[in-house]
Amino acid sequence: MSRSLSKYAPVFLFLALSGVIFLLRNIHSVEKWNCHTISTLYRLQSRIQSSLIPANLPAIYRNHTFCAQLGQKPSPEDELEERYLLDSIAWPGPAPRSTPTALPQTSDPVRSLFTILPSKRGREWHVGDQLEALVQMRDFQGRLKRYGGDFLLARLHSPELGAGVAGKVLDHRSGLYSASFPLLWEGPAQVEVTLVHPSEAVAVLQRLREERSDRVYFQSMFRLGSMSETTVCNICLPPNQQPLCNYTDLNTGEPWYCYKPKMLSCDTRINHAKGGFLKHLITNKEALLFQSGVNLKVHIHASGPDRIMVLPPRKGTLETSGYYYRDSWRPLGGTEMRQFNESSAITQCLRNKVVNMYGDSTVRQWFQYLIESTPELKEFNLQSPKNVGPFMAVDSTHNILLKYRCHGPPIRFSTVMSSELRYISNELDGLPGGPNTVVVLSIWAHFSTFPVEVYIRRLRHIRRALVRLLDRAPGTMVVIRSANLQALEQDVSLYNSDWFSVQLDEVLRAMFKGLNVLLVDAWQMTLAHRLPHALHPHTTIIKNMVDMLLSHVCPENKKS
Repeated sequence: MSRSLSKYAPVFLFLALSGVIFLLRNIHSVEKWNCHTISTLYRLQSRIQSSLIPANLPAIYRNHTFCAQLGQKPSPEDELEERYLLDSIAWPGPAPRSTPTALPQTSDPVRSLFTILPSKRGREWHVGDQLEALVQMRDFQGRLKRYGGDFLLARLHSPELGAGVAGKVLDHRSGLYSASFPLLWEGPAQVEVTLVHPSEAVAVLQRLREERSDRVYFQSMFRLGSMSETTVCNICLPPNQQPLCNYTDLNTGEPWYCYKPKMLSCDTRINHAKGGFLKHLITNKEALLFQSGVNLKVHIHASGPDRIMVLPPRKGTLETSGYYYRDSWRPLGGTEMRQFNESSAITQCLRNKVVNMYGDSTVRQWFQYLIESTPELKEFNLQSPKNVGPFMAVDSTHNILLKYRCHGPPIRFSTVMSSELRYISNELDGLPGGPNTVVVLSIWAHFSTFPVEVYIRRLRHIRRALVRLLDRAPGTMVVIRSANLQALEQDVSLYNSDWFSVQLDEVLRAMFKGLNVLLVDAWQMTLAHRLPHALHPHTTIIKNMVDMLLSHVCPENKKS
């Protein structure tokens, strides 16, 4: 018997080798590989689209979540940078175990007060001086707070002059805070201090960011012929509930997963969409920390006068990116601001330019503003979903091409076709660049529900792509839009709080510091202005932002 089988051994060997070759050539349809096989085949075939990931995934983020290791393992240099960035945004406050949850023991903006401190010359201030105010926080029982961690905003403004500038808040970690303001205009100036979140609410937001990155969930539809299924997707998903489809980007290593459909293969995914928001994330006691008009974006009153009169200039040091005067933004240092009030001025500036806009809806506002302000720019109908894109506008007479594309997941848009999901770094690598190429980036709002490490990794890939772009095409103009303040209610705070945004904003500034790029300071431009905070700022503020962009593209000495 063994002799009869041995003569068929060459046949069995041939069939086995043929099977291996067949599997390698048809790996897109193979879905039940173990972890070792998957990692091997990733090396053998770079075009793999989907596969199941193993069930025994390790925890990450200090065991706070069920996420697997997100993306490629960072290098020692990347780990060092990440540690530095995380340390730089570490938030002061009490230890989590000592954080009170009973409302009477938490910060009360009504009982808290601020005081304008005298200058070196008593009650006399000049343009160029620094104005300082001391904020003293109390709880709902009127007792002084003994620790820091409250999220405060401060601005100096003059409704009469249409002027405003963002203040800088220093936490003394004792219940006392200093707010400082550069004095930049002559005339009346009024101090405004706002409690965005008490320190106790910030502790809740910290926990949600680390432990509940699934509180915004996504979904994809899979379709084959007349059969379709929809499953939940995210940067990370619990692997022990059902098999996963792995859509990790092969160039960047950016992870993305969907639950595998029951009847269809992973290759049949046709779109991506925001699924919704998880509810009941906090306790009833914690919900008291997020009450509009009580402790959520509430003004703190002054213990004395809240206004001063600023006298003509003396010498001083200015630490701000700019200020408003007559509702017009005046940057300090760097790009000199020009006013593009006529469509012809915009057209002349963008002549022979290709403007590539990538990111979220806050930079899509810039695209829409330019379309609405410049009749010569005609939007080309790409049959794209409304508010999703991609979008393109052309002015053939002046040889202008304007494009917008949303960034890759996590993007909370209604429905984006899978074929249109692109990572910014990959798009940048496809640009030839040059002096007639303008790149505009805005990426922040959709990362607020994830641990900061996720955002750091995404920006690192974008930064490396920008370095490559500027190396091969040094004349390329790059503009990055920072985060901005927005209106907050309880539900919005749990997903998109300004506290999340300010931390992402600090990371963004640090990551692109030193590169030959222009940062449009949307944070200070929304904080300093008299208009209410909004995720999508008012057109008055957008005009100032776009004027900053155009002033960078067409500086004063080149306006002709």
